[in-house]
Amino acid sequence: MVENALIDWSRAQFALTACYHWVFVPLTLGLSFIVAVMESIYVAKKDEFWKKAAKFWMKLFAINFAVGIATGIILEFEFGTNWSNYSWFVGDIFGAPLAIEGILAFFMEATFFAVMFFGWNKVSRKFHLASTWLTCIGASVSALWILVANAWMQHPVGMEFNPDTVRNEMVDFWAVALNPVAVSKFFHSVLSGWMTGSIFVIGVSCWYLMRKREVRFAKASIRVASVVGIVGTLAVMFSGDSSAIHVAKYQPMKLAAAEGLEDGGEKAPFSIVPGVEIPGMLSILATHDINGFVPGINDLLDGYTAPDGTKVLSADEKKERGDIALAAFKAYRENRESDPEAAAQARKVLEENVEYFGYGYIRDKQDLVPPVWLVYWPFRIMVGLGCFLLLLMVVVLWAERKDRIARLTWLQWVALCSIPLVYIAGQAGWIVAEVGRQPWAIQDLLPVNAAVSSLGTGAVRTTFFVFVAVFTLFLAIEIRILLKAIKKGPAVDEPQVSDK
Repeated sequence: MVENALIDWSRAQFALTACYHWVFVPLTLGLSFIVAVMESIYVAKKDEFWKKAAKFWMKLFAINFAVGIATGIILEFEFGTNWSNYSWFVGDIFGAPLAIEGILAFFMEATFFAVMFFGWNKVSRKFHLASTWLTCIGASVSALWILVANAWMQHPVGMEFNPDTVRNEMVDFWAVALNPVAVSKFFHSVLSGWMTGSIFVIGVSCWYLMRKREVRFAKASIRVASVVGIVGTLAVMFSGDSSAIHVAKYQPMKLAAAEGLEDGGEKAPFSIVPGVEIPGMLSILATHDINGFVPGINDLLDGYTAPDGTKVLSADEKKERGDIALAAFKAYRENRESDPEAAAQARKVLEENVEYFGYGYIRDKQDLVPPVWLVYWPFRIMVGLGCFLLLLMVVVLWAERKDRIARLTWLQWVALCSIPLVYIAGQAGWIVAEVGRQPWAIQDLLPVNAAVSSLGTGAVRTTFFVFVAVFTLFLAIEIRILLKAIKKGPAVDEPQVSDK
C-alpha cells in the first residue's frame, strides 16, 4: 500500500512545478501576440515609433520566454520520476502529444524566436514580421499539444487497455487530438494568456504615465493591449461556457464540488457565495436549459436516475465493478499461458468491466469527492477577477480614447496593482481544473494512489523544498531583470537604422 504521505508530497511537488510554470506561460502567449500586432502596425505604416514599441515589449517577452522553458522541462521530467506508474500505464497516449509539442511546435517557436529577436536590420521587414507571427503561432501550437495531453487526463478517449502489456494504447489519434475538452481548453487557456499579456502591458504603461515618461509610447501600448485584452477576455468567457458543458458531461463531480452542490435537481441554482444564489443559472451553464438536471455530490455517490431514464451507478456499484475488473485482470495474467480457456474467460470479464477499472483502486467512496472548498472558492476568484479585469480594460480603453488616462492617477494605480491579480485568476483556474479531478490522475481510469512512483517519502519531500528554492530564485531573477528593463524604458531616443 502506497503511503499517503508519499502521495501528498508527490502531488505537492507536481503542483508547485505546474503553478510556477504557469506564471511564465500566459505572459508568453499574450505578449507574443501583442508584439506581433505592434510589428504589423509598424510594417503597414512604416512608422519607426511602432518598431520601437514592438522591440521593447519583445525584450520583455524574451526574458519571460527563457525562464519559462526551464520550468517546463522540469515539469515533463516529473512524469517519469514521480509518476512512473502513470507514465507506464498511459505513456503510449500521453507521450504522443508531448512529443509533437517538443519536435514540431517548440522547435518552430525557438527557430523563429531567434530570427525575431536577433534579425532586426538583418532580414527584410516582411520576413521579420513573418518570424514574429510564427513565434506567436508556435507558442500557441506548443500550448495546444500540452493541453491536448491534459484534456485527455480529464476525458480519456481514443485508446484501449491491453492486459498483456498492462498499458492503455492509442487506437485513434484524431479522437485524442480533437477531444472536445482539448478544443475548449486550448481556447480558454491561450485567450486567458491574451488577457494576462494585456494587463501586464497596461500596468507597465501606466507606471510610465505615473512618472510622465514615454507618454506617447504608454498610450499607444495601452490602446493596443486594451483591445487585445477585451477581445481575449470575452472569448475566454465564451470558451468557459463550452468548458462548463464538458465538465457537466464528463466530470460531474468536479462541477458539483465547484458549486458546493450536495443534492442536485432541476433548475439548479448558481452559488455566487454561500447563501447568495441565482435560481436556475447552474442548469443553464451545465445544460443550456433552465430546467436541466444537475447531479449533486450525494447523487453521484449514491447513484440516481436521470430525467431521460438513464440509470447512473452509485460509487459502491462502480467500485464493485472495478474490483471485478482487477480480479479478472489478475486471473488473465495468471492463466494466459497455463490455461488459455480460463484466460479467455477472464479477459471477457475484464473487457465488460474495464470502464470501471480505476475504481478498483479506490479505498472509500468518500475519496471520490475532491476537497470542495479548494474547488469552490478558486472558481469564484477566477470568475470574479476575470469580470473585474474586463471592466478595468474597458475603462482604461475609454480613458485613453478620451485622452484622460494620463490624468487619472487612481486608474493608473489600479491598473498597475492589477498585474498580480491576473496571475491569481489564472492559477485559480488551474486549481479548479486539477483539484476538481481528484482523486483521479486520469478521470475514471487511474487514481493518483496507483499512479505514483515507489519512492521514499523523504526524497520527494527534500526535492520539494529544493524546487521551492530554485523556482523562487528563477522568479526573483526574472522579476529583477524585467524591472531593470522596464526602468530603462523603450529607448525612444535610440538611433534607428532602416530595415532592408
